[in-house]
Amino acid sequence: MIVALIAACEIGFWVLLAAGLAFRYLLRMPRTGLALLLCEPLLEVVLLVVTALDLRNGAEPNWTHGLAALYIGYTVGHGHRTVKWLDGHAAHRLGGAPRPPGPPRYGTARARHETRIWLGTLAGAAVATLLLQLAIWYVDDPGRVTSLEAWRFTAWRITGIHGLVALAYWIWPKKAPAGGPTAGDAGRERAVR
Repeated sequence: MIVALIAACEIGFWVLLAAGLAFRYLLRMPRTGLALLLCEPLLEVVLLVVTALDLRNGAEPNWTHGLAALYIGYTVGHGHRTVKWLDGHAAHRLGGAPRPPGPPRYGTARARHETRIWLGTLAGAAVATLLLQLAIWYVDDPGRVTSLEAWRFTAWRITGIHGLVALAYWIWPKKAPAGGPTAGDAGRERAVR
């Protein structure tokens, strides 16, 4: 049941996102579109409540409960950035706004960008860990929570791998090709963001 609910929440996320952007830019109803976009966190609240009720009703804690915690953590860590990115592209394609700038491609600016994305992963892992710990305390049976404890490790393993990737951009920054963007261009790119 939890896996089906996670899938429903993911589908609901994209449906609400598409509807919100359609109302904002195609139907020229920005308040309605914003209201739909603001409903997206309710999906995670529903998932959290159903997961807690499932555990309270005696369900054996398993990988589905851990996956639910990681899903909610990911949404907290990266959901806003994803919506903002898609909103910028919808404003450009559907609303006549200027094309949103892409991420920096070279040097320190790219390393900072990757670090900001990693911070979202870090926040997601912290939220997932908190939810998993609350579930462990809620179940209050050390013999039944090994699966939940393993998901905490999974969250931090993903964060560590992503952190190493972000660190690589600092250690081996990609250099702009000869004749490519100058330092002034990089400054303008940062100013646009």
